[in-house]
Amino acid sequence: MSTRNQPLAIKTTQKSGSWRSGWLSGFATLLLASSLAFAGSVAAQTGHWVGTWATSADIAGEPFDNQTLRQIVYVSVGGNRVRVRFSNLFGEGPLEIASASIAVPAAGPAIVPGTLEPLTFGGEPSVTIAAGAKALSDPMDFDLAATSTVAVTLYVASPTVAPTVHSRSHQTNYVSPPGDFTDSDVMPVAQEVLSWFWLSGIEVFAHPNTEAVVTTGDSITEGFNSTPDTNARYPDELARRLAARTPGQPKMAVLNAGISGNRILSDVFGPNGQSRLDRDVLTESGATRIILLEGINDLGLGGSFFPPPVSAEQIIAGYKQVITRAKAQDMKIYLGTITPCKGFEAFVPGYWSPEVEAERQAVNAWIRGTEMHDGYVDFDLALRNPEDPESLLPIYDSGDFLHPSDAGYARMAEEAEKVLFAPAKGKGPRK
Repeated sequence: MSTRNQPLAIKTTQKSGSWRSGWLSGFATLLLASSLAFAGSVAAQTGHWVGTWATSADIAGEPFDNQTLRQIVYVSVGGNRVRVRFSNLFGEGPLEIASASIAVPAAGPAIVPGTLEPLTFGGEPSVTIAAGAKALSDPMDFDLAATSTVAVTLYVASPTVAPTVHSRSHQTNYVSPPGDFTDSDVMPVAQEVLSWFWLSGIEVFAHPNTEAVVTTGDSITEGFNSTPDTNARYPDELARRLAARTPGQPKMAVLNAGISGNRILSDVFGPNGQSRLDRDVLTESGATRIILLEGINDLGLGGSFFPPPVSAEQIIAGYKQVITRAKAQDMKIYLGTITPCKGFEAFVPGYWSPEVEAERQAVNAWIRGTEMHDGYVDFDLALRNPEDPESLLPIYDSGDFLHPSDAGYARMAEEAEKVLFAPAKGKGPRK
């Protein structure tokens, strides 16, 4: 006879306490087994999202219509699970990305066959991003090597208004003729550009010990005058140095939040350093440290095109606010001494003067002496000409007396690495 619908029989000869004890024992065993299985599942997925590449928007650009953009970026740490971030910060209305993909780049606009993977957003191939907002793609399996380049391709089907742009990428990117080429190994090219459009970050699912340092500031952090397509910016070189450290040490990603012409106090080229701190620095996934190098444009542009002149006290007040806000997020913050600029007045009259130089020296003296930050990187000492400390050493000068050469950027990375891993407070030499 079937027992499917029969009530569970309990032997009347079993003592009540014994039954209860047996039932509880069995339930406890089941609960323990379930807990161990859950713990094992969690352990297998242990990790967190960390930014491996980022950039900061500075302008609204020219529109696109029915075009594909293939953009190349240089990541710092690697992983096998990624997601991509897009920004419509300066958009005057919703932005629709009709399709997007990620791949390993080959030469020019081509990608390595077999590496292309489509991106999805909430399971859909397209996404609409509200004005001023950002969007993350769904996590996806993708083998991303440390200190390597990756191609992100996106297609906008309808006319766009005021694209969100990082204007000086120092990297060749590609714009197609009309059509969707997000799934093409070789994309036709109508235009080459040295900017990034809408693309703002790439993240990897990394080991729990992996963290990120955000380098923020002006064109010297951005990498102005570095050789295009060689990833010679100082944050790139820092990423390579950190990746080469002794195996087994915690990994550290490097994110570049530099904007050419940026100031700590006021908007001139892009939002000022304080106003964009939350968006570009404090909310980056996995970020635990900051290197701030900013102030030369406050001084130089205040003495030339955008008077009145800015004082050392005003810049220091801006630093103090950044330090306070970083500490409120439990982040370590390191300040970079402002590098020499004598000679740049030949390109921008009034950018350097004895008065500007006196303010620069006052700012640097405060950076070297204060206990407010977690350490300082003495970029000034590393790059200056010992025979003329108001100027860059010629080998570290790109030719305009303000922006470092590739060798100068590499020298900056060397100093930054020392401070990031220095014992105790991690300060540079007091000189």
